[in-house]
Amino acid sequence: MKPSSPCIQICQIYADSGLCRGCLRSLDEIARWASMTEAERLAIMAQLPDRQLTGRRAD
Repeated sequence: MKPSSPCIQICQIYADSGLCRGCLRSLDEIARWASMTEAERLAIMAQLPDRQLTGRRAD
């Protein structure tokens, strides 16, 4: 089974926040994604709507 992912194939990093334009994940999150548990991935995905609302800021 393929792991959950918010990737929408728009892979551009915002210089000000370090987040991906398409999925709003940080470079660190993207790099670690394949080694994360499904629970860890789902926890990050739950944060993504807030990142969009708060100006693309990473925690």
